[in-house]
Parts: sequence; structure tokens; C-alpha cells
Amino acid sequence: MTTRLYTHPIYLEHLTPTGHPERPDRLRAIARVLEDEHFDRLDRQQSPTGDADLILLAHPQSHRDKVEAAIPDEGLVRIDADTSASPKSLEAALAAIGGAAAAVDDVFSGTADNVFVAARPPGHHAERETAMGFCLFNNAAIAARHAQKKHGAERVAIVDWDVHHGNGTQDIFWNDASVLYCSTHQMPLYPGTGAKHETGAGNIVNAPLASGDGGDAFREAFRSRVLPAIDEFRPDLIIISAGFDAHHRDPLAEINLTEDDFDWATGELLERAGRFSSNRLVSLLEGGYDLQGLAGSTAAHISRLMKG
Repeated sequence: MTTRLYTHPIYLEHLTPTGHPERPDRLRAIARVLEDEHFDRLDRQQSPTGDADLILLAHPQSHRDKVEAAIPDEGLVRIDADTSASPKSLEAALAAIGGAAAAVDDVFSGTADNVFVAARPPGHHAERETAMGFCLFNNAAIAARHAQKKHGAERVAIVDWDVHHGNGTQDIFWNDASVLYCSTHQMPLYPGTGAKHETGAGNIVNAPLASGDGGDAFREAFRSRVLPAIDEFRPDLIIISAGFDAHHRDPLAEINLTEDDFDWATGELLERAGRFSSNRLVSLLEGGYDLQGLAGSTAAHISRLMKG
């Protein structure tokens, strides 16, 4: 089983205000934990810069233009109350898109069985026409569309276990039955979407969790809602929006998962990838704001990917 890692120094140059939870130290914490000899077999690559036209797979030209125009020559600008941009933010975002697209290419070419992309800014809150929630462009949505356009994937499943609902991914695929979107998330919590009755064209599966829930409730949500939907859908590719802010240490929510829960969920999705999609699985970093919880959870996730 070959697991590839994409990352890039430019991700550290997407700057946010002092005290902002989505900060460059997140990737430094992941890099440190991956220095352990356990990860020596990890195939480490630098993310390529994505062609800006990849943005148009999931967003209109007007959104691309709006984000490009917002990038400052110096300092920071606020795109909304939570979302900022700095002079290198567009370059970082294009490398995040490039890493996601390259990961898709790798699993379809057989260069790797699965790929983890440690990138920022994250993407799952970016709606079709709106940057929000720390996100400029929707990396997972772009990856799914890239798989369909370049590799002929007929069915792509996106599984989002970030503690915040991926309103952007849901918005982009709301009426598209070729993409299954499954999400576990705390509710009520930002951004306020993700109720069970939000089903799109029958392709949206939300499994909200309550404040204080832990691994038992998370695993039950997977077993009762997420995994049966994947089994019925039989995807050609599985994409994970891998946010680790449902960890019990995270400051932005109240779900109490541990590293073992992320390990278990990864294993369940790998089993489906083996059964339906020739092992093709791409995982994209989303949230996770306690550095210790993020590092440990990412290590558990990548360890499971490497085991297959």
C-alpha cells in the first residue's frame, strides 16, 4: 500500500490575524509528528501549483475574480468576519488545489493507493460563490470535479468528519446525484447548516452530533448513516474532508473524539475504497485547531492510510 503526502512551504505564508485558530503552526505541528521513523515509508512530495482554471470546476468566474481582487499587496484583509487573506494567500490556495488535483491523478494512475494533502487554506466552507469560514476555494469539490472531468469518474463520495458542517460542499453538489456528500458534525454550531432533512437530490447525508457526544455517537452515526450510503452509492473515488476539530482537546467545539476514533473511521473508509474504488482514496486537511490534538489525530489517520 503506497501512501503519498503532499505539502508545500507556501502554505505557511497564508497569514491570518494574531490569535486566529487557522494559523501556520497547524502545519508545523503536523510536520513535526511526521518526523517519527514510523513515517519513513511515507512518499513525500511537494504540491504542484494548480492551474487557476481548476477553480472553475466548482466556482464561477465571478468568484475567482472576487478572491483574486481581494488579495492585498501587503498586510492582511478581511474577506468576512472569520476569513482573511495575505499577499501569498492566492499562491497558497492554488497550491492547495494543485495538491488535491495531483492526489486524484495519483490514485487514478496507480502512482499511489491513497494520498493525504496537508494544505491550507482549508476549503469545505467555501460555497459556489462565497468565501467563508477560513476558506477561499473548495478543495474537495474541485478534486471531485477533476476526477470526473479528467478521469471519467461517474460517482465520487466525499466524507466530511470536520466538526463544522461543510456547507460549501453541500451547496456545490446540492442537485448533483453523481456526488455523494456525507457529513458528521456538531449541531448547533457554525455555520448552522447540516440538519438531517437537508438531502439535496438524495445525495446529501447529514449525521449531526450533539454537544458532548464522543466516539460511541460518532461511530454510530457512521454505521447507521454514512457507511450504508457509501455502500449503496458504490463510488469510483472516496475523498475525505479530514478536519480534526472534533477531537476532545479542540477549542472550537464540544465533540469528544480521540485519535482512535479517527483511526477507526479511516479504516472503515479504506475498506470501502478497496471494495468499490480500487483503493482510490484522497484525504484533504480541513480543520483542527488544538496543535496536540491535530498532530496526534493526523498521525493516527496517516498511519491507518499506510496500513491500508
